[in-house]
Amino acid sequence: MEHGFNIDALIDLLAVRVAKEVCARLPQAGGAAAVKPRLMTIEQGGHYCGRSKKAMEHLVADKELPVVKIGRRIFLDARDLDRWIDSNKELPDHWT
Repeated sequence: MEHGFNIDALIDLLAVRVAKEVCARLPQAGGAAAVKPRLMTIEQGGHYCGRSKKAMEHLVADKELPVVKIGRRIFLDARDLDRWIDSNKELPDHWT
């Protein structure tokens, strides 16, 4: 400690203030950043795409969407959903 200045105390105080600021800016998910799952159930995939569960089941049955099978359970890959969304984009006629 030189001239009443304690660098360790300053570093500790700074660390506490930075930690509080980081926690305040994180989404309210138990204090941790929200994690987007890569695999989703059919119902979750429907929410993600703005479609009903039944509509998603039809897309899967018509083989418009690939699935991930784990045992007897079926999941949708978020990247496949993103590709499906991108492949179905088009500009409305009145925009062109």
